[in-house]
Amino acid sequence: MRHAKKAATNLVQSDWMATEKVKQWWPAIVHGTTYGLPFPLITRYPLTCAAIVATHVVLDRYRAAEYLVWARNLPAPASRRVARADGRKNQGSPVAVPSGLANALVIVADDTVHLAIGAAALACGG
Repeated sequence: MRHAKKAATNLVQSDWMATEKVKQWWPAIVHGTTYGLPFPLITRYPLTCAAIVATHVVLDRYRAAEYLVWARNLPAPASRRVARADGRKNQGSPVAVPSGLANALVIVADDTVHLAIGAAALACGG
C-alpha cells in the first residue's frame, strides 16, 4: 500500500493540485481521485477505495497535518506551546523552526495519517 500511495502522490500530483488543493475543493477532489487510482489494484471493494479517496480529499483540503503538527506541542509547558497564530505562519511549527523543516514535518505527518487511514481501510474492508 505504501508504494501505491507514493506513486499516486509523487507521480500523478501536479503542481496545480499540490498548491491549490488547500484553497479550493476542485483541485482537492481531482488530487484525491488521482490518489485513489492505484487502490483498485490492492482491493476490489469500492467502499474501501471510496473511504480512502474521501478522507484524502478532506484531510488535504483542510491541511489537517498542519493541525496535527501544531497539536503535538500542546502537552508541553505553557512557555513552550505554539500559539495557533504562530502555527499558521509556519505550518504548525514554532516560528523559530526553519521553514524547510516545518514543511518536512507536515509532509511526514500527512503521509503518516494517509498511510494509517489506508491501512485501516484495507484491514477493515479488504
